[in-house]
Amino acid sequence: MNRVLVTGASGFVGSALVSRLKTEPGIDVVSALRKAHDDSCLELGDLERPQFSTNQLKGFTSVVHTAARVHVMRDQASDPLAEFRRINTAATLALADAAAKAGVRRFIFISSIKVNGETTRMGAPFRADDLPAPQDPYAISKLEAEQGLFQLAQRTGLEVVVVRPPLVYGPGVRANFQSMMRWLRFGVPLPLGGIENRRSLVALDNLVDLLVCCLGHPAAVGQVFLVSDGKDLSTTELLKQLGAALGAVPRLWGWTGPMLKSCLLLMNQDALVRRLFGSLQVDISKTRTLLDWNPPVDTYKALTQTAEHFLRQREQI
Repeated sequence: MNRVLVTGASGFVGSALVSRLKTEPGIDVVSALRKAHDDSCLELGDLERPQFSTNQLKGFTSVVHTAARVHVMRDQASDPLAEFRRINTAATLALADAAAKAGVRRFIFISSIKVNGETTRMGAPFRADDLPAPQDPYAISKLEAEQGLFQLAQRTGLEVVVVRPPLVYGPGVRANFQSMMRWLRFGVPLPLGGIENRRSLVALDNLVDLLVCCLGHPAAVGQVFLVSDGKDLSTTELLKQLGAALGAVPRLWGWTGPMLKSCLLLMNQDALVRRLFGSLQVDISKTRTLLDWNPPVDTYKALTQTAEHFLRQREQI
């Protein structure tokens, strides 16, 4: 019996992973939360002040660490890097150290494609073994956690696996993806009809499936894996496919990409420009080959599931 502890179990990825693991034979899954609400959960307390005890983690064979301080567009912290390091780096390493001492065999860490960098040249995707190039405090904290975990693995024998996803979407997704669905559903005119970039996304079900694979696969140990749906879309194509899934015709008008890009740059919207116009492609050939894994859900089906959940939520309001 593989007894698995999932941190961040109330979050977007963590909750989906817990639900999937409950259906897997031979796996006993336990949710790790800041504050446990019943006996089926493990209370880990505040990640900002990590004090994980070895006793808490005894009996577990694997830990999947999804809890994190997430990337935010306008961070109000006086020292963002210190805040990210406290939670994404220090707390991760404290948990992994306690896990190793407790005899946990495998530790799976959800990192970020932002460790590789912010953008790629068209047709030149990021690869798992590329030299990292993090450009913001969030990505730096994730890279430092990865490095610390592999050092810990060398000292203790803990089997470390790192997964770097790009943007994750699926039923219940929030933030910018949810905003896009609102715009499309209510017919907001969008000057995004002429964008010719390529971006990799990963459906929640595909990410969860890879994490389940990494729990037991012997070839996963000591590796960094990139993950995606295996199909890259332009911003314009994404809006069109998502609109179709919502039963809406996107109102994309013909202000050319370069013109809109220049206007946004004049308004100091550099991050938005990267997301709308820049390419960010990932090469998952290592993941496919080493783990004999392929994304089980295609992009349009995943977008349809996401849209249907969004519409049901709207009906309940």
